[in-house]
Amino acid sequence: MDIARPDIKQKKKRRLVVWTAIGIVGLSAVAFAVSRLKPAAPTVDRSTIWTDMVKRGPLIRQVRSSTGNLVPREDSIELIPALTDATVVRIRVLPGAQVTPNTVILDMADPQVEQEVLNAQLALKAAQADYKSLQATLQSTLMDKKTAAAQVNADYTQDALQAQTDKALFDLGVISGLAYQKSKSTADQLTTQHQLSQEQLDVNQKAIEVQLASQKTKIDQAQALLDLYEKQAAALQARSTISGTLAPLATPVQVGEHVTAGTSVAEVIQRDKLKAALQIAETQARDIQIGQPALIDTHNGTIPGHVTRIDPAVVNGTRTVDVMLDGPLPPGAVPQLSVDGTIDLERMSDVLYVGRPALGNEDSTLSLFKVDPDGKGATRVPVKVGRASVNDIQVLQGLSEGDTVILSDMSRWDGVDRIRLE
Repeated sequence: MDIARPDIKQKKKRRLVVWTAIGIVGLSAVAFAVSRLKPAAPTVDRSTIWTDMVKRGPLIRQVRSSTGNLVPREDSIELIPALTDATVVRIRVLPGAQVTPNTVILDMADPQVEQEVLNAQLALKAAQADYKSLQATLQSTLMDKKTAAAQVNADYTQDALQAQTDKALFDLGVISGLAYQKSKSTADQLTTQHQLSQEQLDVNQKAIEVQLASQKTKIDQAQALLDLYEKQAAALQARSTISGTLAPLATPVQVGEHVTAGTSVAEVIQRDKLKAALQIAETQARDIQIGQPALIDTHNGTIPGHVTRIDPAVVNGTRTVDVMLDGPLPPGAVPQLSVDGTIDLERMSDVLYVGRPALGNEDSTLSLFKVDPDGKGATRVPVKVGRASVNDIQVLQGLSEGDTVILSDMSRWDGVDRIRLE
């Protein structure tokens, strides 16, 4: 016969409730503990990053340009213009050819200039003939004046001698005083005429010089005009005056083309007088100064140089910096050759520096991963940097000499402060 035991059933219910409560509390504690745990550090493949060690010593600040060209210096370019409106009839030398002084590059024709040369030659001959005709006329007039003056001079001399003779005779009492006074008066009158004739000769001589000088000016004018037209006629053959390479024009001229006066028909460049024109970002160009040393890489050798000009204009975020080359050009150096250039801005001594990170500007605070001493992990640290060079940057705070930091782009790990390296 079974006996009912309700107290045992109640005890089982109590145990179930207690164990359930304990389980719930335990699960809550575990969940809370797990929530307090930090996520595991992500793993980064060591071969995909590059690092550098913080060093102390001298630092040369530099800026680099990978977009530069060799261009002609201002004193190495000769532009040959057309002096008159003309038509190109023949091209003798093509761009790229070597030319020497007096090399004929192309021929042009202008019938009007040829006619002007002929007219100027005739005008010069006419002016020269007028000069000679005037000179002959004036010389003839002068000779008449000299003849008259010579007659006056002869009469003056004769009457002066007669007056002296009559004075001697008067003193001896041979002739009367009236006769002596007459001869003396005649001599005095001729003396005045003699002086006037000499003055008249001087005036005539000066007048002749003035008239001949005026006519000579007309000859000089005609000669100058002839020289001008002859120069224009000679310029119809475009010639180089220096040795160099014939450069292509922005708008080449063609046979049969009509060009106006002042149009450039040829350009000659001296290949041994080139400079480097570097395109520098405007943010980096602010520290460049005239005279700073530079090194130009032509990809076939390097050439030392120095900064000679900084273009004040900003084009597409860059400024043009001209570098004068201080060394000989390597073989194959030609205008418009692409070159790289490095300019030394400043030499800093005894500074803490590290390789320049992939991301980050100078005079800012960067967030970098510092590698643990065992090399198995890295921790994010704030680093204050100062002035930067092409490959290095100055460290002001956050790192010590001997520390190793990751310089690669770590933007994909912006959400973590620590990584593991494998």
